[in-house]
Amino acid sequence: MKPWMVMLLIAAGILCFLARWGKLVPTVAPVEYAQWPVVVLDAGHGGEDGGAVTASGHRESDINLQIVQKLDYFMALCGVETVLTRTEDVSLHTPGADERGERKQSDLDYRAQLVEQTPGAMLISIHQNQYSDPSVSGAQVFYSVGDVARQWGEFTQQTLCDVVDPANTKKAKQVSQDVYLFAHITRPALLVECGFLSNGLEASLLLTDDYQTRLSLAITGAYLHQLQMMNKASGGI
Repeated sequence: MKPWMVMLLIAAGILCFLARWGKLVPTVAPVEYAQWPVVVLDAGHGGEDGGAVTASGHRESDINLQIVQKLDYFMALCGVETVLTRTEDVSLHTPGADERGERKQSDLDYRAQLVEQTPGAMLISIHQNQYSDPSVSGAQVFYSVGDVARQWGEFTQQTLCDVVDPANTKKAKQVSQDVYLFAHITRPALLVECGFLSNGLEASLLLTDDYQTRLSLAITGAYLHQLQMMNKASGGI
């Protein structure tokens, strides 16, 4: 069994134990590995910008944050250092931004600056999709420019299909430069559209802890695999 799989099984076991006994524990302090990047976990939207909305009125921004919080917990259990762009339902704009468009621009600028100013950053931005055809479903990964991001994105897509939704036939793609955040960063980055809120069944799944946990485990496992590949490429173990 690959090391990252073992780490995920340990993490899953700990979470099951805590869930069974109804206990909460502080986030585990990250293990210091000089060669490990810092993962910036970005919960898309927030505050007045709720993003997409389910038929039952649940906002994308809330679902994004719930998944990011689970990702943060799993990565901490695996010794990965993380930085979160937001930890609550807020917009990240500067106080002086008055117009809605100005606030949105300021919010995106803050996220981009955080990624660029974090040494060794790799970004995972969590979002939810929507489409006019309610039958469309399935998680899809978009990656930034570069071989590292492409390899990481393709493996993340495959892992999401294997672990979460074997019927999903979507492929990872390079993100459009029209996506402002990705056009203004230089670090390896993934935009993970976890599912379609316009699809009733998938939307109901995305609201559950179980489905969010499976998504988070898959994304964490794919990151650990990518880290292993990067270490091998640089002559590490």
